[in-house]
Amino acid sequence: MKVVCVGSGYVGSVTGTAFAILGFPTIIIDMDGRKVKEINEGISPIYEPGLASCIEQMVNASRLSATQTYDCVYQADVVFIAVGTPSKPDGAVELKYVRSAAKSIGEHLNPSHFTVIVNKSTVPVGTSDLVASIIEEVSGLENNRHFAVVSNPEFLREGYAIEDVFFPERIIIGSGSPKAKKVMQSLYKPLLERTNYAELAEHLTFASNHAATKTVLFETDAKSAELIKYVSNAFLSVKISYINEVARLCDSLGANVNDVSFGMGLDTRIGNKFLQVSSGWSGSCFPKDTAEILSESQKYGSELTLVKAAIDSNISMHDYCIQKIQRSLTSLNSKNIAVLGLTFKPNTDDARHTQASYIIGKLLQLGANVSVHDPKGMSMFQQMNKGLQIRYCERPIDAVAGADALVLLTHWDEYRLMNWETVYKLMKNRYVLDTRNFLKKLNLSELGFAYEGLGLH
Repeated sequence: MKVVCVGSGYVGSVTGTAFAILGFPTIIIDMDGRKVKEINEGISPIYEPGLASCIEQMVNASRLSATQTYDCVYQADVVFIAVGTPSKPDGAVELKYVRSAAKSIGEHLNPSHFTVIVNKSTVPVGTSDLVASIIEEVSGLENNRHFAVVSNPEFLREGYAIEDVFFPERIIIGSGSPKAKKVMQSLYKPLLERTNYAELAEHLTFASNHAATKTVLFETDAKSAELIKYVSNAFLSVKISYINEVARLCDSLGANVNDVSFGMGLDTRIGNKFLQVSSGWSGSCFPKDTAEILSESQKYGSELTLVKAAIDSNISMHDYCIQKIQRSLTSLNSKNIAVLGLTFKPNTDDARHTQASYIIGKLLQLGANVSVHDPKGMSMFQQMNKGLQIRYCERPIDAVAGADALVLLTHWDEYRLMNWETVYKLMKNRYVLDTRNFLKKLNLSELGFAYEGLGLH
């Protein structure tokens, strides 16, 4: 089968490369000429651990290429739509890129060849029907006869996307077309049976950890599949907001949130995942998905009040971290604050809609001078936050020089490995706020720092 993937972002580039590795000739479509050129030269258009070598390998094997045109759709068996679906100011989903992709696909479909169009992007319930109607109108072809639309949501974790794409916990296929489901079953067969993985041995260093794991292929209708992605992310957001509220309670009561979360996680009904304290959830998925599913639920008179509460609680957690800094420094006017970490988590360069944007913005409003560092995310953060007057530093040590406070927002390993005796000498006032409780084992208080975590005593 021949695969086409529309979009070369975090989902599209990983998905397209994965199917090339699984043995399918794959073409990625993107309107950005720079990204197309990079892929065709074997260069990854995004930062994702392990992806660059995989793209290079597949391009050299002539199984992966990129283009700016939709001509390749005519020969395709499966076309993935993996374009951006940003949120509008009111929380609803902006589907203009999905609509545009559907229109272009419809203009290039082969009328004598059955084609499966797959919604891989996170989209609201009913988008499969929307895509089908656009393609029918543009092409004049009949849905479920000449083509079919399938919902196949992605569950890739940035920083672990290669691992997740080859060893997923579940694959969701939503469609009312038996023919389309058979095509998708064939497409995922090499993944389910773990075939064609041999050539990836040098890249899949984590493969041995998944030797005994099984992937569940679950088939349902399109609307249920579309909803599964949203409610999954919303539930995880609720879980994070909950443990962050518990951390605030621990601060008030003198308890230790690390021990509390560990004890909770021992209950198999709860589990230990997503019980790690932070300054709040953020990034390109959780804020967008929670806002969109909340907007959708309100539109249909079935408001998800728990999701609404989680969103409100998350903003409160951002503010709580700022209040901690204020309590330590009293006034933030003209104080120098060093912020380490701009991405929403380590091992990604994704700095879209992160907690850093909110917290740094508030610090600036309170009169602080802010210096920042991030190993991978500074370029995107600067592009996304052009209005913030901050100093970008190539080294973390440069950010902390002369600082009245150091705020760790993202738990990159290199921050734990810094020479903290040097950090102590360079800082003006040795206050450290560790919003991840990541530095606790370093015993910074013994070095003379005024160290503070979240929910720690």
